[in-house]
Amino acid sequence: MKAKERKKQKKTSSNRLNIMFFMIFLLFVALIMRLGYVQILSGDYYKNQVNQTEKKTVKTSVPRGRIMDKNYRMIVDNEGVNSIVYIQGERDSPKKMLKTAQKLSRYITLETDKITERDMKDYWMLLHPKKAAAKLNKNELQNEKLEQEDLYHLQLERITKADLDSITAAELKVLAIFREMKKGYAFTPQPIKDKGVTSAEIATVSEVLDDLPGVDIVIDWKRKYPYKDTFASVLGRVTTSETGLPLEKLSYYLARGYSRNDRVGTSQLEMKYEDVLQGVKPVNEVVTNNAGEIIDSKSVKEGQQGDDLVLTTDIELQKKVEDVLTKELIRAKSSGGGKFMDKAFVVMMNPMTGEILSMAGKQITRENGKLKVKDYALGTINSAYEMGSVVKGATVLTGYHSGKISPYTTMLDAPIQLRGTHVKKSVSSMGWVNEIDALKRSSNVYMFKLAMKMLGREYHPNMKLPNRSEAFDEMRYHFSQFGLGEKTGIDLPNESTGVKNRAETPGLLLDFAIGQYDTYTPMQLTQYVSTIANGGYRVQPHLVKEIRRPSTTDRHQSSLIRSFKPVYLNKIDNKDNEIANVQEGFRRVYQEQGGTAFKYFGHEPYRQYHIAGKTGTAQSFYYDPVKHKTDLSEPTYNLTLVGYAPYEHPEVAFSVVVPSMRSDNDPINKLIGQGIIKAYFDLKNGVKDNLEKEE
Repeated sequence: MKAKERKKQKKTSSNRLNIMFFMIFLLFVALIMRLGYVQILSGDYYKNQVNQTEKKTVKTSVPRGRIMDKNYRMIVDNEGVNSIVYIQGERDSPKKMLKTAQKLSRYITLETDKITERDMKDYWMLLHPKKAAAKLNKNELQNEKLEQEDLYHLQLERITKADLDSITAAELKVLAIFREMKKGYAFTPQPIKDKGVTSAEIATVSEVLDDLPGVDIVIDWKRKYPYKDTFASVLGRVTTSETGLPLEKLSYYLARGYSRNDRVGTSQLEMKYEDVLQGVKPVNEVVTNNAGEIIDSKSVKEGQQGDDLVLTTDIELQKKVEDVLTKELIRAKSSGGGKFMDKAFVVMMNPMTGEILSMAGKQITRENGKLKVKDYALGTINSAYEMGSVVKGATVLTGYHSGKISPYTTMLDAPIQLRGTHVKKSVSSMGWVNEIDALKRSSNVYMFKLAMKMLGREYHPNMKLPNRSEAFDEMRYHFSQFGLGEKTGIDLPNESTGVKNRAETPGLLLDFAIGQYDTYTPMQLTQYVSTIANGGYRVQPHLVKEIRRPSTTDRHQSSLIRSFKPVYLNKIDNKDNEIANVQEGFRRVYQEQGGTAFKYFGHEPYRQYHIAGKTGTAQSFYYDPVKHKTDLSEPTYNLTLVGYAPYEHPEVAFSVVVPSMRSDNDPINKLIGQGIIKAYFDLKNGVKDNLEKEE
């Protein structure tokens, strides 16, 4: 019985082995058939999958357009610089990038002072993945509520000072390179070192590029300023490849085809004319393999350097104007100009075309006991002040149009007494004067009585002024025709309109008539005096004269794309003879004995320039922009001056504004006026100053 059982068991085992061998045979057959199918029938398909490539379009930056003055002198240029860059593949891992950084650190040196603690922690985790993993416990790893980002931050928090201290000086040099590489985006050249690249570094890196995947040497560019800080704030600034696109406008630029590390204008002309200066990027087609690595590239479309701007400004005049402002600010501050006096502004413009010849502003500070002056040219469009008697030309023309006065209307200039107020008067009692002499001698009383007429009343002693708010609207409407209280339209961002004060009690209209109520900018003053100079046309000021396309073969050649013609915004509602009377009053201010500017401009060399215009003084109080309050401890004086020349055929109009002087006795506004008008005509006539003669 036992023998039969053993025989049966043996037979069963044999059957099982046979079945197993048969199954193995079937599996081998299936495997062979599958291999045959893969290699013979689908071989080409899978081969293509392994060798699959993908084409991508890549755009790289080009040099920005340059900026020149009206005489084609270069004031913003591009300077070529050697740059070592890293072009990241689509799926380059941090480990791969780190390996490249370690190799590259043998050939170049970067400063390590920009490395942050966070950079060091990330680097330490990459170098020590097991130690980094050990920073988390089992419960945290199994906690489904914790996302990968949460775990990552827990690891960062638990990296100790000792961990970071273990990073050697040599590793820090690698990290400096690695952190720059990480800033890049796929297929976009990311500068690793673009400042201070030595010839030795270029030579050694060039020899080993095959061993540095993604690394390349390119000729990059940076902005160059031949005139240094002259006109700098108006020209504006450009981001760097390190800062890239400004975050607040990131979506805007990305939607327009910019790359994240592109350089763009962030202020003033560089920002206003970004579309012109940016240029057209070259288009390259890159081929990547399955690993995301670039295996081939070719040029599809050539790029075009940005177009050039030719400004209306004369950079040599700008330099001289800035020198005049600096000199007079230092003189006035040193001789007791007051603790609040710290700025001065000049705008010079062609009154017929609106071309800005110079716009300058300076701010003076005391640092370590020494006076220092810095650029504040933008104050000419975004700082507004009470301008004083310079606006009396607009007051007279308002009186004409409203029918309150007619040409040669006379009024008695003598102290006036209104009910419940202090006596109001001019600097001196002038007797009977018409509007022309009122402008020449700067009669306040004439303007006060004109304002009373706007309120519907004739002056008599101890009278009470009627409350007629429409008179403010009427005055402001006529002032706005000159650009006072309105944007001038200059091609710069962030222009101010000044402040229209809200209180409209009757006595304030009298202050309005002499320029001591609403506030205006220096640019508005220049537009105003230009309107009078050119016969009543408010011309729009502009800084860009031409847009030109640079030649691809000769950087000194270019072709005209667009020239900017004068834009006239409106004509004032006055007759030609009325405008001529104000022009005559302005002429007498500068050219006749008794005119408020005659002492400074009625003799040579200034007399030969045939200047016309108006002086101004406004008593005010200093407004502290930090404390947001007005300092009433002592009054200050805004000293102003407007003018144009030659009187017969105006070619230059100007405004000078010096706010917050301690006294109205300092002639700083007239001295600045002397300096800038002489500089203009000296340059026009080819007269060299003493310094140039010595050279």
